[in-house]
Amino acid sequence: MTDSNLQAEIAERDRLDTDRLSAWMQAHVDGFAGPLTYAKFAGGQSNPTYKLQTPTRNYVLRRKPMGELLPSAHQVDREHRVMAALHPTGFPVPRQYGLCEDDAVIGSAFYVMEMVVGRTIWDGAMPDLTPEQRRDHYHAMIDTLADLHNVDHVAIGLETFGRPGNYFERQVSRWIKQYRGAETEHMPAMESLIEWLPRTVPEQTRTSIVHGDYRVDNMIFAPGTDARVLAVLDWELCTLGDPIADLTYYLMSWVTEPEGRSGVMGLTGPDTGIPHVEEMVERYCARTGRDGVPQLDWYFAFNLFRLASIVQGIKKRVLIGTASNARAEETAKRVPMLADAAWHFAQKAGA
Repeated sequence: MTDSNLQAEIAERDRLDTDRLSAWMQAHVDGFAGPLTYAKFAGGQSNPTYKLQTPTRNYVLRRKPMGELLPSAHQVDREHRVMAALHPTGFPVPRQYGLCEDDAVIGSAFYVMEMVVGRTIWDGAMPDLTPEQRRDHYHAMIDTLADLHNVDHVAIGLETFGRPGNYFERQVSRWIKQYRGAETEHMPAMESLIEWLPRTVPEQTRTSIVHGDYRVDNMIFAPGTDARVLAVLDWELCTLGDPIADLTYYLMSWVTEPEGRSGVMGLTGPDTGIPHVEEMVERYCARTGRDGVPQLDWYFAFNLFRLASIVQGIKKRVLIGTASNARAEETAKRVPMLADAAWHFAQKAGA
């Protein structure tokens, strides 16, 4: 997290009670010493995120938003649990200091973690880096994802973190429900996907921790041009499931137009240093002991459907006034485009 992402103004509903929060941290966070001040990060449309400042140490606080919430969304307790389990393994996540599920402290559940200082890369094209540096960063990202999927989730106490059975079956069902819960208008492409996806779910062969939103702007890299990943952030959608879900969600960047975010379609090759998708798949498979991955079009259709459902949730929050990000309204306009793109890949997969 970088200070350049901090907001100048904080809306009334996003303010924190520093007296109550200080008292809670005094009781639960080793080494805490006030006085405490705070600022809100501009990123993170779902769970409001803050920088907490004290004279000796800075922290990060993530909370549930205030107001009416969709069922099963904003589970900050799950974010905290998975990072607390992963940190001792050496996997790059922030150290966790504590979880508070008592709404009386700041008005909603929250957790406090270490503030990892480094670079956030918002643009997958990485315009400030050389081709060699870009390649190193892309290799670091795919290696980190493979390392996550190689973690023995049972050994670190996460055997109950997700339900048994086919992950994509559960996910298709979940995102249909989430979409229906946030639906604001009839979209033919979404209706076609809702009919087709449940009938065509692929077989699952492995189970691992699944991040759920693995992309370039959800990690912190080392300062300068060092390609090391210091921390993977935004674990709100994590669960146990099919690691192919994370892999193919991440590979969506290769079929997404460059938009100043993660999209790198048409930017791959020696001139830019950004690896071709085949190289990324091969490197991932070598690190995880796979022979290869199945045909990607079904997974791309699903991932775009899921993204459309998530963005529809943002759209609903804009309409009811609980969206925590100023760009939420602009993001909400993307739903029809995402739905059409998902149906395009579904048709490529035989729909």
